[in-house]
Amino acid sequence: MPARRRRHPHPAPSPACAVEATLSLIDGKWKGSVLWHLLKGPQRFGELRRLMPRVTQRILTNQLRELEEDGLVLREVFPVVPLRVEYSLTPLGQSLATVLGSLKAWGDEHEDFWQDGADPKSLGADAREAQKPYQG
Repeated sequence: MPARRRRHPHPAPSPACAVEATLSLIDGKWKGSVLWHLLKGPQRFGELRRLMPRVTQRILTNQLRELEEDGLVLREVFPVVPLRVEYSLTPLGQSLATVLGSLKAWGDEHEDFWQDGADPKSLGADAREAQKPYQG
């Protein structure tokens, strides 16, 4: 099997290097949603489109290709008529379950912010303090 081509170069060493590397793999607008839906099990392209009605066919195809190139998604073609293609998570993709769960939990907790399009400047001091970067 040929060596997998890396879509992303290794990030420069920094305190947030691992965060930057992880985010670079899931940086597309729809990649998080694709990965989230694939956590439930293999999905066909049409099923993913139905689960994400706002994504175009072209964008979904591109996002799936990038996830496949990065080793997070497996594309399996079944030799039947009509042709059947399923997408599933690789073990590397499955290892993002905790990360995706944390992102979902954060989104659920801050739903009023992202749904209303609130301006961070309009939030109270406590909310602004919570938005400061982690200084661990």
